[in-house]
Amino acid sequence: MDANSFLMGGGGAPTAKFPTPGTTVGGRITEQPKVEQQRDIQSGELKFWSDGNPMMQLVVTVQTDERDPSVEDDDGRRRIFVKGQMKNAVADAVRQAGAKGLEVGGTLHVRYTHDGTPKQRGFSAPKQYAAKYTPAAQAELAAPAPAAAAAPAQGGDPWATNAAPAGVNTTTGEISDPPPF
Repeated sequence: MDANSFLMGGGGAPTAKFPTPGTTVGGRITEQPKVEQQRDIQSGELKFWSDGNPMMQLVVTVQTDERDPSVEDDDGRRRIFVKGQMKNAVADAVRQAGAKGLEVGGTLHVRYTHDGTPKQRGFSAPKQYAAKYTPAAQAELAAPAPAAAAAPAQGGDPWATNAAPAGVNTTTGEISDPPPF
């Protein structure tokens, strides 16, 4: 956390939620993505791998069209916690875009495509994701002119006008040929 974040308080933008397959969250990246250690969702304690190394995640804040009436002064920003299967999807999207990483002004959209196979009996199936990234310079060129901006530039489905990642059904969000686990 930087000094200004500490000073101004608050936990940042609300967390992006992916409740059901087909859910897509994304928009223009508004803050420099940062790496931080994961925390246990119930206790708040820092998480570690069995070998003692910290479990890390990338936090990406994007401007969305979402508004939650239960969040005071919701401006639509959402934090996407990139870890696990989502990390692979985002890394693939960055490579496909020909970029070296995520940058402020670029656009990132993440879609929960389907559930994978549980690795251990009694555990939930891991969520599988597809992602699309557009670097800042290209995102700026794709944004509508201010006078023509009837809808926000970050809105809509990024797969509606562009090709979806290989094997992703743009209607259902399902992957037709899921990767092996």
